[in-house]
Amino acid sequence: MEHVQKNYFQNREFSFTLKDDIYVRYQSFTTQNELEKEMQKMNPYKIDIGAIYSHRPNQHNTVKSGTFQALEKELVFDIDMTDYDDVRSCCSAADICCKCWTLMTIAIRILDRALREDFGFQHLLWVYSGRRGVHCWVCDEAARKLSVAARSAVAEYLSLVKGGEETVKKVVLTDPIHPFIRESLAVVERYFPKYALQEQDILSHRESVDKVLSLVPEDVRKELQQDFQNEKKPETRWKLLRDQATKKQATAKKGQYFEKEVMLQYCYPRLDVNVSKGVNHLLKSPFSVHPKTGRISVPINLKELDVFDPFAVPTISLICEELDRPRAGEDEEKSEESKDKENEKDAAERRKIRDYKRTSLAKYVKYFDQFLDAMARSWKGELLRKSDLQKEF
Repeated sequence: MEHVQKNYFQNREFSFTLKDDIYVRYQSFTTQNELEKEMQKMNPYKIDIGAIYSHRPNQHNTVKSGTFQALEKELVFDIDMTDYDDVRSCCSAADICCKCWTLMTIAIRILDRALREDFGFQHLLWVYSGRRGVHCWVCDEAARKLSVAARSAVAEYLSLVKGGEETVKKVVLTDPIHPFIRESLAVVERYFPKYALQEQDILSHRESVDKVLSLVPEDVRKELQQDFQNEKKPETRWKLLRDQATKKQATAKKGQYFEKEVMLQYCYPRLDVNVSKGVNHLLKSPFSVHPKTGRISVPINLKELDVFDPFAVPTISLICEELDRPRAGEDEEKSEESKDKENEKDAAERRKIRDYKRTSLAKYVKYFDQFLDAMARSWKGELLRKSDLQKEF
């Protein structure tokens, strides 16, 4: 990242989690090489990335009290499948399957659109956590410099599902429906029939039907309970519920968006707002290994979002195995390397850079490189724009 300000990397906090959940916070490094050596020495189970501080984090104890402050950090979002346990029937807790993974696809579609179109951010990196969720890193300069209050405002704008376990109805819509909610509903509607009605069976069994009906007005509930006795097909049941909503909306003075509220309660992204609010909040580093699954935390290419399979991402054991396979053209390489003994260090570096290309990580690293290139281009464009502005005066 040669195009960022000089002490950006040095003032960035890294946190290692060691065996037995020992946290080592406020680590910082002068060079990439130093970080690599420390990782090899400490062998952390988990690596988190924190904010950029006013001073080097590893010297935070020597700084005059009150002056060591988090200056900037990417705006981050963390979506975890466990927060959907009340609305998914296939799995619970840390388990996921391809049926409920659709929730992550919907979350990414809704939030990515809103962050780009409603807020104007451009550089969004979506990353699979390696187990049961996704992270988003918004890397635009404007996002990195947001205050805690501004981060909270963005997170609140994006939050629709409110209330804990004891709250039955977690989504309440009021007139007029905000354009952002309409846009989000358009995304949910694309996935809802297959995901909710077929895969999650939300209108098939008595228990799940009662759960849905607890979200509609009482008079409607009574009518639908009657109608459902003669109609068992989930799609038709859903149509009956929608018809009731349309009828209500035509006669009532306000609101009555209960069919939309059901869709949002079952499918709308559930954010951990605290992760987004803090400037000094830690988030797991992309490309780190998930300690429980061995899966690599890989970036998700949104062009391939609908076919992304969390179970097919590379694992650390697969990558080790790929690196152990004999290379093609190993012999020619050896003779070349003996020629330039003085360039041995360069050769080792070159080999290290080529190594990942022989593994399943290659396509993910390539996508990450493209993401960084786009950031560098817009950064250079911004510098040119500023220098042009100065010339005009």
